[in-house]
Amino acid sequence: MRNHSPSMFRRTSLWLKAALVVALFQITLPANAHVTKIVIDQKVSPAFDGKSFGDAGQYETLSGRAFGELDPDDTHNAVITDIHLAQRNPKGKVEYVATFFLVKPIDMAKSSHLMWHDAPNRGGRLTIVPAERNFGDIGLSSGWQGDNSGGTAHGPKNDYVIVPIAQNPEGSAITGLVIGRIVNASGLASQPLFVHANPLPYQPATLDTANATLTTHASETIDGVVNGSATVASTDWAWAKCDADHPFPGTPDPTQICVKSGFNPKLLYQVVFTAKDPYVLGVGFAAFRDVASFFRNAEHDDAGTPNPVANQVRWVISRGVSQSGNFVRAFIDLGFNQDENNRQVYEGAWPIIAGRKVTLNARFALPDGALKLYEAGSEGPQWWAHWPDKARGLPAAGLLDRCSATHTCPDIIELGGSAEVWALRLTPGWLGPANKTDIPLPDNVRRYYVPSTTHGGGRGGFDTEPLAAPACPGYNFGKGLFPANPVPFTETTNALRVHFRNWVMKGTPPPPSLWPTLKAGYLVDPTKKAMGFPSIPGVPASAPTGLMNPLIDYDWGPNYKYVDASGAPTKIPPSIKQVFDGKAPRVDADGNELGGAPVVLVGAPLGTYLGWNVVADGFHAGQLCNYVGGMIPFAKTKAERLASGDPRLSLEERYQTHDGYVEAVKSAAAAAVAQGFLLPEDADALIKQAGASKVLIP
Repeated sequence: MRNHSPSMFRRTSLWLKAALVVALFQITLPANAHVTKIVIDQKVSPAFDGKSFGDAGQYETLSGRAFGELDPDDTHNAVITDIHLAQRNPKGKVEYVATFFLVKPIDMAKSSHLMWHDAPNRGGRLTIVPAERNFGDIGLSSGWQGDNSGGTAHGPKNDYVIVPIAQNPEGSAITGLVIGRIVNASGLASQPLFVHANPLPYQPATLDTANATLTTHASETIDGVVNGSATVASTDWAWAKCDADHPFPGTPDPTQICVKSGFNPKLLYQVVFTAKDPYVLGVGFAAFRDVASFFRNAEHDDAGTPNPVANQVRWVISRGVSQSGNFVRAFIDLGFNQDENNRQVYEGAWPIIAGRKVTLNARFALPDGALKLYEAGSEGPQWWAHWPDKARGLPAAGLLDRCSATHTCPDIIELGGSAEVWALRLTPGWLGPANKTDIPLPDNVRRYYVPSTTHGGGRGGFDTEPLAAPACPGYNFGKGLFPANPVPFTETTNALRVHFRNWVMKGTPPPPSLWPTLKAGYLVDPTKKAMGFPSIPGVPASAPTGLMNPLIDYDWGPNYKYVDASGAPTKIPPSIKQVFDGKAPRVDADGNELGGAPVVLVGAPLGTYLGWNVVADGFHAGQLCNYVGGMIPFAKTKAERLASGDPRLSLEERYQTHDGYVEAVKSAAAAAVAQGFLLPEDADALIKQAGASKVLIP
């Protein structure tokens, strides 16, 4: 196995690293990292209501904008799709503006000198949590998404990046096909076009419907089989706003569709149209890189405005959750962990509940997509090691190839759970599309799997009353059949945060990776029989067979670069070349997953915790409820269990009494602490919660 970890050298030479850090802090660094100007728009000092945090004391926050420019001919930027077609300033540079939010101790002498650089999810500004402030850490959130969709609108509490538009060399507009979909709509009112849960960022080049195609689908399967497709005549719909009082053809509006006969809730509506003026969205990678590099390395900007944390940042960890975790993975894959001055930007990277690469570096990209039909995101390697992809006919590659070549790979913690396996195609990153072999992890990567969890984890606690059924993610997509899954990520994340800081700052390795593998016998076909999933009253007889979102190998046309998920897609909607089913963890007799990191609520269960749920009604009824999980509580008594025909032992049979349940929680907590996945203080808090719960209290 190739060693992709230059950090291993750092860990064996900590004394040298410390000496170099001291030396660097005494050197006047370049005036900017291609951020030419920063503007502080608001400073709050002290922040957080004046509260003090640990030994670091009070904090302050600074929100502002970073103005940057890129050399389109620099090899560090060459991978950006359409950068040579981007608008340029008089110096021949490509400009951007990225917002940022900096969180720091007021007294930087009390800082830990570790900076967390958070990638916002759909523009939502982030800040470091109290535990990180207690350490004296620095927090930075900055914009990377430039398509202005949904949450990335230019609001004071969002972080976004303003990127240029691509144009043809002679200055004419670039056009291309874009797809939009409407589901579960009814009546005469017009409907907007959404990508997942945010407005479609592109508009038609013309409102003439003869230049677009609107089709309806009577049904769709999760693997892309469309039935009952029909074309709506161009004279029977309009780009317009309308309702019962203002009927078809309505008022012209490029963001909405009005149908003459109204929308039929039994049909899905799909429009393919020609858009113009694509954003050069890949600039967002470089903007994120350069903002981090500025705060890490620069004394001041070109105008002399000082860097608020100059000479104070020794280590930086990038972090993203879900969509923004996919951004972190793509950022590393495309080689952006080296800035234009050949410096490594991040020592660590933490993609959380993210199993793919964000769709950002393509013409007319839709980075808000979440792997529903015809949404890109699984193209190219999703694995870290250099590995062949014979199943899709692609050359051997890995996410660390570029940073390995430049010796700039960070230490990486990959954290995911069950919902990512079922809905977000996590296992192809473990096994490849063919699912035949456990792909080895490089030395600088740790992988931890939190079993039986919903996307991002649930609210925790020891409540025997089921939660409400969750909404299925996606605009108007539907509601889940089962109650929400409460299994949390919180305590696991707390423990890994401590391990990650020690890994990056002290060279202390975190616990060994822990996830289900083929070799250990914990990964099987995603069928009820292969998994050993029990027959539970109220669960569809075949479930979970047929619910996993498969990996779809799309044909995006000849101008698309599949290994890098870059270029210009021309086949919209894409045709489907191949479909690959994933693998799923085996389960125990209760239906709870095996082979992951210990979690107290799974170790002392109150029910079956699912990484999947089923759409209760609407167009997608009976299909996967996207990436939310569910829970099926245990019966409270043996009599209740037998009356319903439930094969799972009741709470009474498992734990006998309330005190018996508390003892089970203590045992599960002790096991998690011993393996390094639970902090002692969190274990104490969970045991206290269990004691205060109503489990087996009449």
